[in-house]
Amino acid sequence: MKKETIIQLHSNFELKVYKDIDSGTEFWFARDLQTLLGYSQWRSFEAVIEKAKISCKNSGYDPQDHFARTRKMVDLGSGAKREIDDIALTRYACYLIAQNGDPSKDQIAFAQTYFAVQTRKQEIIEKRITEAERLTARRKLTLSEKELSGIIFERLGDGQSFGRIRSKGDKALFGGKSTGQMKNRLKVPKGRPLADFLPTITIKAKDFANEITNFTIKRDNMRTEEGITVQHIKNNREVRNILVKRNIKPEAFHRRRM
Repeated sequence: MKKETIIQLHSNFELKVYKDIDSGTEFWFARDLQTLLGYSQWRSFEAVIEKAKISCKNSGYDPQDHFARTRKMVDLGSGAKREIDDIALTRYACYLIAQNGDPSKDQIAFAQTYFAVQTRKQEIIEKRITEAERLTARRKLTLSEKELSGIIFERLGDGQSFGRIRSKGDKALFGGKSTGQMKNRLKVPKGRPLADFLPTITIKAKDFANEITNFTIKRDNMRTEEGITVQHIKNNREVRNILVKRNIKPEAFHRRRM
C-alpha cells in the first residue's frame, strides 16, 4: 500500500470519529464506516457487521455494548432529509468488522491495523487509569491505618495493640482467614504488607472499615482494647457482608502486585 494511500485513509478515519459527551467514548457510525471500508451496498456491509457481532459474543462481550442501534437524518439534496437506520460502533466493534471484512481491499487492510493499534492504545490508557486508582486507594489505606494506629496508641499506650486489632479485623473481612493465612494463600513475600497484593476493591473495603473504626473510637471515646477490637471486627464483618451480597468474596481474589 502506497504511503499516500495510508495517509489519506488515516485522515478519512480520523475525520469520522465521534465522541459521546457524557462518557467520552469514541464511536463511528456504521453508514460512515461502510463508505470508509469501500462497501457500496448497505446490505453487504450489514452481513459483515453480523459476523462481527458473532465474534464479539464469542469473545465473551455483549454485542449490545459495542453495536448500538440508532437512527439519523441524511440529506437527500435540495434541502430534503430522511431518517435512516444506523449503528453506533465502538472502536472494538470497528476492529471486529475490519477483521471480518475482505482483506484484499486496501481500506480493510488499513482498518485492521488502524483499529488494532487504537484498541491497544485504549487498553494501555485504561490499564494506567486502573493502576492509578489502585495506587490512590493503597495510599488512602496507609493513611487510615496510620490514623488508627495513632489513635490506639494514644488511648491504650501499647505499641502491639494495633497489630492485634488489625489482625482480628482482617479475619472478619476475609471470612475467618487470618492475615497470615491470606499472605500464605497469595504467596506474599516475607516483609511485604498483605494490602500490596490485594485488588483495589478489597483495599477500599479495608480502608472503609478503618475509617468507621476511627470515627467510632473518637465519637464514643473508646479506651479499651476489647472495646476497640469488638468495634473493628463488627465494622469489617459488615463491610464484608456488603461485598458478599454482591457476590464479591475478599478471600477469593487472585494474587495482585503493586
